[in-house]
Amino acid sequence: MDKYEALKRYFGYDRFRGGQEKLIDAILQGRDVFGIMPTGGGKSLCFQIPAVLTEGITLVISPLISLMKDQVTTLNSAGIRAAYVNSTLTAKQLTLVYRNISAGMYKIVYVAPERMLTDSFVALAQSLNIPLLAVDEAHCISQWGQDFRPSYLKIVEFLSKLRERPVIAAFTATATPLVREDIARILALRNPVCLLTGFDRPNLYFDVRTPNDKMSYLAAIMERLRGRSGIIYCSTRKGVERVYDYLIASGFPATRYHAGLPDDERRVNQDDFLCDKSPVMVATNAFGMGIDKPNVNFVIHFNMPKSLEAYYQEAGRAGRNGERADCVMLFSPDDVMTAEYFIEQVDQNNELSEAERKIVKQQDLIRLDTIINYCMADDCLRGYILEYFGQKHDKRCRNCSNCLRGNKHADVRSLGQNLCLAVELL
Repeated sequence: MDKYEALKRYFGYDRFRGGQEKLIDAILQGRDVFGIMPTGGGKSLCFQIPAVLTEGITLVISPLISLMKDQVTTLNSAGIRAAYVNSTLTAKQLTLVYRNISAGMYKIVYVAPERMLTDSFVALAQSLNIPLLAVDEAHCISQWGQDFRPSYLKIVEFLSKLRERPVIAAFTATATPLVREDIARILALRNPVCLLTGFDRPNLYFDVRTPNDKMSYLAAIMERLRGRSGIIYCSTRKGVERVYDYLIASGFPATRYHAGLPDDERRVNQDDFLCDKSPVMVATNAFGMGIDKPNVNFVIHFNMPKSLEAYYQEAGRAGRNGERADCVMLFSPDDVMTAEYFIEQVDQNNELSEAERKIVKQQDLIRLDTIINYCMADDCLRGYILEYFGQKHDKRCRNCSNCLRGNKHADVRSLGQNLCLAVELL
């Protein structure tokens, strides 16, 4: 079987998307790779195809349990034997998975970074043929990244314990030039084949609004979008419940997703959304990783997220089918205070040293300033995003609210000035 047969047989596609084939070929030739591809760009396929075509077991380091479950379920349904190793497994389940791994039953195994250096997993890995180690969400390894996870630094130590160094494939959707340099340095990528497909998603329309009454404004938007599928992100669980209740009361077929719901309910709600039984999902940022729903027509942020990276990743879940999709943010000064609160809660598990905690907090505050400035921008919104990620762009994109309506943010600047004044008075 070659890469084209694998693509058709397991994934149902006739051709690769831009950049995928280059990275796949490099991995098959034994080269390290570094793929910076936007949300919806098909990163997972770049390591899943080589995993199918090579002898041995491919390990995938992934930060989110929900993402692992979704990926493993999808792979098994496609005929590719896969499993995951994370904290949700009971001791009995873990023993069974380890036994199956030793027996060569799986082609792909997803591993939480916290599990890599356990004695049992290291001993197991040392007995295996591991041709490829894929690092998903690779920006988590950098202190300058928006989701720094100290556990990701364990990847380097884990690699040093293996009998042979595998090919390393690193992937991320949102990384600034500084973060990209940090990823390559920490992982010690060897002359990697690097691919930056570009961050632009021309089919996405970007808009920022500052309504006095967000709920009423949301209702007006939803009436215009009635019958379409989309995601509404809220910054808190309480916000999700409030928006969800409002939509249900208004006759919209919505569902909800946040970490406070039982696992079974989250699973049912996610399936209802994917199958369009409930085409509108109201969720915190706990929802969305690994969700490949092509007909998401809009993503509305009821609250401003704490970084431009988070916003672009979440907004990027719209329009994966290439059709026009709306990405709207509803901004208010209260959002800034909520974001600052979450920044203050960094590392509640004390995984970071005092010095690391200080660096992460400092970078989070810088990122917060960046997205506040995005909300207040008068110039092209798409240009602002692309500039941040180091990509050249036209002065006007003609597919964002600022380009189509001109200078509309006098009210936002006034809100920002009032917020600054309030801070000074504290």
